[in-house]
Amino acid sequence: MNRDEIKEFLPHREPMLLLDEVTVEGEKAIGKYTVKGDEFFLQGHFPGNPIVPGVIQCEMIAQTAVALLPDCKGKTPLYTGLNNVKFKNPLLPGDTAVMTVELTARKGVFCFAKGKLEANGKMCTSAEFSFALLPKQA
Repeated sequence: MNRDEIKEFLPHREPMLLLDEVTVEGEKAIGKYTVKGDEFFLQGHFPGNPIVPGVIQCEMIAQTAVALLPDCKGKTPLYTGLNNVKFKNPLLPGDTAVMTVELTARKGVFCFAKGKLEANGKMCTSAEFSFALLPKQA
């Protein structure tokens, strides 16, 4: 899926849409995002030495997970937990982040997943997380 197709199921919009493309391969979703260098989150993190913040990397992983949920269209995914997060290597301007995510469980509106973000063949971030798929509020 390209960005326009992603927008059909993910409610995020620029500047918080952090996926350029996503594919589903069996039980896994693989997302990609190329860090351009002019993103809002790099402006102060850090001047002269821009590094994508860890929380943004976690958001990239979570956005990728929603591609595995065919019933997510018209709903808002909200984080409910983030566990066992590990940051190994920095994600920098010019890097293409590759997120690989799989669902581990689902109970009602709650979804549980694990994922990782890699760039240049190196692990940047890994995490287990949960979120709820809620109806959009008026």
